[in-house]
Amino acid sequence: MEDALEIEAGLPLDDHRPIVRHNLHDAIVGRIRDMITEGVLPAGSRVHEGNLGRDLGVSRTPLREALKYLASEGLIELSPGRGAIVRKFSPKDVRDALTVLGALEALAGRLACEAATEADIREIRAMHDRMLELYARRDRLSYFKLNQAIHSAMLRISRNDALADVHGVLQARLKRIRYIGNEGPDKWAGAVEDHEAMMTALESRDGDALANALSRHMKRTWERVKDAL
Repeated sequence: MEDALEIEAGLPLDDHRPIVRHNLHDAIVGRIRDMITEGVLPAGSRVHEGNLGRDLGVSRTPLREALKYLASEGLIELSPGRGAIVRKFSPKDVRDALTVLGALEALAGRLACEAATEADIREIRAMHDRMLELYARRDRLSYFKLNQAIHSAMLRISRNDALADVHGVLQARLKRIRYIGNEGPDKWAGAVEDHEAMMTALESRDGDALANALSRHMKRTWERVKDAL
């Protein structure tokens, strides 16, 4: 039961502890996604189903279903000859996706400033403050998950489901790439500074300022990750 609570809270787990969560599919998907995000399963590497299943304490059937789901997110490629491969993105793939994400989030920022309730804004402020606590503790994976949840929440409070759906696909695909954008104290501090600007604009309901902050954040994300690709 402890594992279930930790997974649902988005906290990092020892990769070799068995999964006991009731919703096994979500638990396996979440654990493998974390392993890809952290680079435990490197880009371009083949996923050895036997070893991975043993480490996670699950059989091949739910493991394969999880890999299929991650393939639908664009994190895994399924090859008839080689099995599951962790997808490797070219620099152009990443820059193109970040450009689109920046445009989507800029639009969402404008819409959010018009449509969000005061309760919505307070919720994101609470998430932001919790993220800063994780940053202060240098709890990188938990920080990153909450960071991504804040971006998703921005889309949710825009009240545009089509926009949120398209954004969700690209955001899921770029988790590993955006995670490495926090490598090194200067890059991580820069990302936090970007989020401070976003929060200020949202609380002021300044749609243009929030749109500019979100778009600028994606451009800076590219600058932070390009040398690692």
